Amino acid sequence: MKEEFTLTVYSENVVGLLNQVTTVFTRRHINIESITASASAIEGIHKITIVIFSSLDQVEKLAGQIEKRIDVLKAYFFRTHEIVYQEIALYKVPTKSLLEGNQVEQLVRKHGARILEMTEEYVVIQKTGHKEETQDLFEKLHPYGLTQFTRSGRVAVNRLKKEPLNTWLKSLEEDSLKVLV
Repeated sequence: MKEEFTLTVYSENVVGLLNQVTTVFTRRHINIESITASASAIEGIHKITIVIFSSLDQVEKLAGQIEKRIDVLKAYFFRTHEIVYQEIALYKVPTKSLLEGNQVEQLVRKHGARILEMTEEYVVIQKTGHKEETQDLFEKLHPYGLTQFTRSGRVAVNRLKKEPLNTWLKSLEEDSLKVLV
Protein backbone atom coordinates (compact mmCIF):
# COMPACT_ATOMS: atom_id res chain seq x y z
CA MET A 1 0.00 0.00 0.00
CA LYS A 2 1.36 3.41 -0.96
CA GLU A 3 1.68 6.11 1.67
CA GLU A 4 3.56 9.38 2.06
CA PHE A 5 7.18 9.15 3.21
CA THR A 6 9.78 11.83 3.85
CA LEU A 7 13.34 10.78 3.10
CA THR A 8 16.23 12.65 4.64
CA VAL A 9 19.57 12.21 2.89
CA TYR A 10 22.78 13.46 4.53
CA SER A 11 25.81 14.06 2.37
CA GLU A 12 28.81 16.17 1.68
CA ASN A 13 28.10 19.19 -0.51
CA VAL A 14 29.23 17.72 -3.83
CA VAL A 15 28.34 18.96 -7.31
CA GLY A 16 26.11 16.47 -9.12
CA LEU A 17 25.02 14.51 -6.05
CA LEU A 18 21.45 15.79 -6.18
CA ASN A 19 21.22 14.50 -9.75
CA GLN A 20 22.56 11.10 -8.66
CA VAL A 21 19.98 10.89 -5.88
CA THR A 22 17.04 11.87 -8.10
CA THR A 23 18.16 9.33 -10.73
CA VAL A 24 17.48 6.56 -8.19
CA PHE A 25 13.82 7.65 -8.16
CA THR A 26 13.62 8.06 -11.93
CA ARG A 27 14.91 4.55 -12.56
CA ARG A 28 12.22 3.13 -10.27
CA HIS A 29 9.50 5.34 -11.83
CA ILE A 30 8.77 7.08 -8.51
CA ASN A 31 7.59 10.66 -8.68
CA ILE A 32 9.17 13.12 -6.25
CA GLU A 33 6.42 15.26 -4.71
CA SER A 34 8.87 17.81 -3.28
CA ILE A 35 12.60 18.14 -2.75
CA THR A 36 14.59 20.58 -0.64
CA ALA A 37 18.35 20.83 -0.12
CA SER A 38 20.07 22.82 2.63
CA ALA A 39 22.86 22.82 5.17
CA SER A 40 22.26 20.58 8.19
CA ALA A 41 22.96 21.23 11.87
CA ILE A 42 26.34 19.52 11.44
CA GLU A 43 29.01 21.67 9.83
CA GLY A 44 30.04 20.45 6.38
CA ILE A 45 27.07 18.10 6.00
CA HIS A 46 24.10 18.88 3.79
CA LYS A 47 20.56 17.59 4.04
CA ILE A 48 18.23 16.69 1.19
CA THR A 49 14.56 16.28 2.13
CA ILE A 50 12.44 14.33 -0.37
CA VAL A 51 8.71 13.59 -0.23
CA ILE A 52 7.31 10.59 -2.13
CA PHE A 53 4.33 8.26 -2.18
CA SER A 54 5.52 4.66 -2.02
CA SER A 55 5.23 1.36 -0.18
CA LEU A 56 7.33 0.64 2.91
CA ASP A 57 9.19 -2.11 1.07
CA GLN A 58 10.04 0.18 -1.83
CA VAL A 59 11.14 3.10 0.38
CA GLU A 60 13.46 0.78 2.33
CA LYS A 61 15.08 -0.28 -0.96
CA LEU A 62 15.32 3.35 -2.10
CA ALA A 63 17.12 4.39 1.08
CA GLY A 64 19.56 1.51 0.59
CA GLN A 65 20.19 2.46 -3.05
CA ILE A 66 20.77 6.10 -2.12
CA GLU A 67 23.24 5.12 0.62
CA LYS A 68 25.33 3.28 -2.00
CA ARG A 69 26.30 6.64 -3.51
CA ILE A 70 29.87 7.48 -2.50
CA ASP A 71 29.17 10.98 -1.19
CA VAL A 72 26.00 10.03 0.72
CA LEU A 73 26.61 9.50 4.42
CA LYS A 74 23.19 8.19 5.43
CA ALA A 75 19.56 8.11 4.27
CA TYR A 76 16.58 7.86 6.60
CA PHE A 77 12.86 7.69 5.91
CA PHE A 78 9.93 8.73 8.05
CA ARG A 79 6.17 8.53 7.96
CA THR A 80 4.34 11.83 8.30
CA HIS A 81 3.50 11.36 12.00
CA GLU A 82 7.22 10.83 12.78
CA ILE A 83 8.26 14.34 11.70
CA VAL A 84 7.49 18.00 12.22
CA TYR A 85 7.33 19.73 8.85
CA GLN A 86 6.30 22.91 7.06
CA GLU A 87 6.23 24.42 3.60
CA ILE A 88 6.17 28.07 2.60
CA ALA A 89 3.95 29.55 -0.09
CA LEU A 90 3.94 32.96 -1.76
CA TYR A 91 0.86 34.47 -3.40
CA LYS A 92 0.71 37.59 -5.57
CA VAL A 93 -2.61 39.43 -5.93
CA PRO A 94 -3.46 42.86 -7.35
CA THR A 95 -3.38 45.61 -4.71
CA LYS A 96 -6.88 46.70 -5.73
CA SER A 97 -8.24 43.33 -4.50
CA LEU A 98 -6.92 44.18 -1.03
CA LEU A 99 -8.19 47.76 -1.09
CA GLU A 100 -11.69 47.09 -2.53
CA GLY A 101 -13.06 45.45 0.58
CA ASN A 102 -11.74 43.51 3.50
CA GLN A 103 -12.20 39.94 2.17
CA VAL A 104 -8.54 39.45 1.18
CA GLU A 105 -7.34 40.95 4.45
CA GLN A 106 -9.70 38.63 6.36
CA LEU A 107 -8.36 35.63 4.41
CA VAL A 108 -4.80 36.63 5.27
CA ARG A 109 -5.66 36.89 8.98
CA LYS A 110 -7.83 33.76 9.08
CA HIS A 111 -5.10 31.65 7.47
CA GLY A 112 -2.27 33.00 9.63
CA ALA A 113 -0.56 34.47 6.57
CA ARG A 114 1.21 37.80 6.34
CA ILE A 115 1.82 40.51 3.79
CA LEU A 116 5.46 40.59 2.70
CA GLU A 117 5.33 43.40 0.17
CA MET A 118 2.79 45.88 -1.07
CA THR A 119 3.16 48.12 -4.11
CA GLU A 120 0.69 50.14 -6.18
CA GLU A 121 0.25 47.14 -8.49
CA TYR A 122 0.46 44.04 -6.32
CA VAL A 123 0.59 42.50 -2.84
CA VAL A 124 2.77 39.50 -1.96
CA ILE A 125 1.35 37.26 0.77
CA GLN A 126 3.31 34.57 2.63
CA LYS A 127 1.80 31.49 4.27
CA THR A 128 3.71 28.82 6.17
CA GLY A 129 2.04 25.49 6.86
CA HIS A 130 1.24 22.07 5.48
CA LYS A 131 0.49 21.62 1.79
CA GLU A 132 -3.26 21.34 2.44
CA GLU A 133 -3.23 24.70 4.26
CA THR A 134 -1.27 26.53 1.56
CA GLN A 135 -3.48 24.96 -1.12
CA ASP A 136 -6.62 26.07 0.73
CA LEU A 137 -5.44 29.69 0.78
CA PHE A 138 -4.54 29.40 -2.93
CA GLU A 139 -8.10 28.33 -3.72
CA LYS A 140 -9.58 31.11 -1.57
CA LEU A 141 -7.38 33.83 -3.15
CA HIS A 142 -7.98 32.68 -6.72
CA PRO A 143 -11.27 34.64 -7.15
CA TYR A 144 -9.44 37.84 -6.16
CA GLY A 145 -7.16 37.85 -9.20
CA LEU A 146 -4.28 35.70 -8.00
CA THR A 147 -1.51 36.34 -10.54
CA GLN A 148 1.35 34.26 -9.15
CA PHE A 149 1.76 31.36 -6.74
CA THR A 150 4.70 29.25 -5.65
CA ARG A 151 5.22 26.71 -2.89
CA SER A 152 8.51 25.44 -1.47
CA GLY A 153 9.45 21.87 -0.81
CA ARG A 154 9.05 20.38 2.63
CA VAL A 155 11.44 21.24 5.44
CA ALA A 156 11.33 18.73 8.28
CA VAL A 157 12.88 17.55 11.51
CA ASN A 158 12.18 14.16 13.04
CA ARG A 159 10.48 13.65 16.40
CA LEU A 160 13.25 11.42 17.78
CA LYS A 161 15.08 12.49 20.94
CA LYS A 162 18.42 12.27 19.15
CA GLU A 163 19.28 12.96 15.54
CA PRO A 164 19.99 9.52 14.01
CA LEU A 165 22.90 10.93 12.00
CA ASN A 166 24.65 12.09 15.19
CA THR A 167 24.25 8.62 16.70
CA TRP A 168 25.56 7.02 13.50
CA LEU A 169 28.56 9.40 13.33
CA LYS A 170 29.37 8.73 16.99
CA SER A 171 29.34 4.96 16.40
CA LEU A 172 31.68 5.43 13.42
CA GLU A 173 34.02 7.47 15.59
CA GLU A 174 33.97 4.83 18.34
CA ASP A 175 34.63 2.06 15.79
CA SER A 176 37.60 3.94 14.34
CA LEU A 177 39.04 4.45 17.84
CA LYS A 178 38.76 0.69 18.48
CA VAL A 179 40.72 0.02 15.30
CA LEU A 180 43.48 2.38 16.45
CA VAL A 181 43.80 0.70 19.87
